Amino acid sequence: MDPKVMGKPHAVCVPFPAQGHVNPMMQVAKLLHSRGFYITFVNTEFNHRRLVRSKGQEDWVKGFDDFRFETIPDGLPPSDRDATQDPPMLCYSIPKHCPAPFQHLLGKLNSLPEVPPVTCIVSDGVMSFAMKAAEELGIPVVQFWTASACGFMGYLHYSQLIQRGIVPFKDETFISDATLDTPIDWIPGMPDIRLKDIPSFIRTTDPNDTMLNYLRDEAQNCLKASAIIINTFDAFEHQVLEAIVSKFPSIYTIGPLSLLTSVAPKSQLTSFRPSLWVDDTTCLEWLDQREPNSVIYVNYGSVTVMSDQHLKEFAWGLANSQYSFLWIVRPDVVMGDSAVLPKEFREETKDRGLLASWCPQEQVLSHPSVAVFLTHSGWNSTLETICVGVPVICWPFFAEQQTNCRYACTEWGIGMEVNHDVKRHDIEALVKEMMEGEKGKQMKKTAMEWKKKAEEATGVGGSSYNNFDRLIKEVLHHGS
Repeated sequence: MDPKVMGKPHAVCVPFPAQGHVNPMMQVAKLLHSRGFYITFVNTEFNHRRLVRSKGQEDWVKGFDDFRFETIPDGLPPSDRDATQDPPMLCYSIPKHCPAPFQHLLGKLNSLPEVPPVTCIVSDGVMSFAMKAAEELGIPVVQFWTASACGFMGYLHYSQLIQRGIVPFKDETFISDATLDTPIDWIPGMPDIRLKDIPSFIRTTDPNDTMLNYLRDEAQNCLKASAIIINTFDAFEHQVLEAIVSKFPSIYTIGPLSLLTSVAPKSQLTSFRPSLWVDDTTCLEWLDQREPNSVIYVNYGSVTVMSDQHLKEFAWGLANSQYSFLWIVRPDVVMGDSAVLPKEFREETKDRGLLASWCPQEQVLSHPSVAVFLTHSGWNSTLETICVGVPVICWPFFAEQQTNCRYACTEWGIGMEVNHDVKRHDIEALVKEMMEGEKGKQMKKTAMEWKKKAEEATGVGGSSYNNFDRLIKEVLHHGS
């Protein structure tokens, strides 16, 4: 065994098994690897098989001398091999089925002669079972909150919303009356927030709701870790971050990770993208043929589903705007059905619209022809659009996407929101305002200002750059 490898600190990285969590965890793993850590990256068996298929080559996922992939079961029954797994089912299954195999895996790693002993665990903020395993080994555990700080603060207050008798709601009328518009003035660092802006799992009448209870507990569990890292930067969420730090000082903001990894030393891992879908790169060639700032990019992320009616309204809104668009339509984006767009729509937009099933999003967003991003407001998408200075039209679906959308449209000044019940004329009007209106021009300008601040935070000597240094020295106990 190479003595250089044996002397390395060894971080075990455990993402929640969804694309939006695997991506940022891989970025953290790459950063630690670039700073001399041996990495074990732990996917669920289901996602590991998807990763192998999407890469089309087993070699990548065999790992390297000092970077290995391992798996644990998720406990769910077999399902369609490329479907997005149901989040509530995962959250129900993970605490029951993951802890024992994970502990077994750590024991196996520590007994392998060619692998250095595990020295720390970086666990997804919603996979806190890893904390118990770290405790038993007497090693530090860092909880990695992959979403926004404002979303985290929302989850941290689930227990108060329950204690105050606001949640769960008494009956279904909260959906149609103005209950969700109720302002909340008691969450520190989050002025002007309404019930509808709190992460969406509060929208239930069931006190035993899986997601409500899981996220309430997991957010609180983060506060028991050695440290919490958040994929954000100080200037972007300063008010809410200050409020979190007053509760829990060991917070390290190290985002946007996509920019921080771009300033890290290059390695054989640099180009590896852990995409669970096969990327369609022909869309980049299509974008090359378009004028600068002329295309609307539409992508609802890896989990969002919608009704067939909403899909059609989005389609005709885009068509009627007369602008060019690149639309990522996952095969499973329509609830319980495969996504089929009307023939007339395809006919009408064939010269200015391109439909694809998945794409390398960072490359698309940074393409000069992309002007606006119609998004579900997931956190990775929000940060990726900030990093390239592209404003957003938001249609949040679930979780903290509602919180991110509120901040994008008010605090950050980079977005406008679609009514949840999508209507084609609204889509058309929002697209036109973003592409040619005064508001749209202002939002583009603001987005470019945020881009500059994100680059400053992750550049040498910036807040996120320095925080990553401190994380290694103060928590992961590795002099660098």
